[in-house]
Amino acid sequence: MNKKYFSRSASRAWFFGLSCLVVSATSQAQLPADVQEKVNAYKTQLQKWASHPVIVNAVKNANATGSVLPDMSNSRWLDVPESDPRVTQLSSNDAGALMSEWEADPNISKLYLRDAEGNMVAAGRNKPLLWNNKTKPPFQNAIKGEGVWTADEIKPDPASQIPGVHVSAPIMDGGKAIGVLHTSVVAK
Repeated sequence: MNKKYFSRSASRAWFFGLSCLVVSATSQAQLPADVQEKVNAYKTQLQKWASHPVIVNAVKNANATGSVLPDMSNSRWLDVPESDPRVTQLSSNDAGALMSEWEADPNISKLYLRDAEGNMVAAGRNKPLLWNNKTKPPFQNAIKGEGVWTADEIKPDPASQIPGVHVSAPIMDGGKAIGVLHTSVVAK
């Protein structure tokens, strides 16, 4: 292989990668002030909800007994209609009923509760797009137990298509994160 050619190619690739990184870093805009204020308010609210005894107990029970639908996967979940009892049980259990009340707030578009593995434990009024979101930032960041996580951009929510900012809070028990409560704050 020609060293001179390789060096130029490597240099070009390095420069291109650096340019993309700079463009990416400078193109990330902050949230508009009114949206940021709203998100901050819901960070506090979500933290309160995440510490509610009904929510904490639901996650503790799910972690102790296993998934409420042990054979469920994200691909199978897509085929389950909203009227299916496996979906309606998520909003009719104690945690789901409480979350449905909270989700009546027009400033949030969803409210989902997940166990330590990212599986659904309870949901507000709408069916989540994913049964398990263990690999997604709202779960991965909150399950660390380091406080409430927020996205830094406004995006249409995958389930509702309502533009919002994802916010998630760890469910804590004895100083350890055992699950995640996740919402999307409407950006209007």
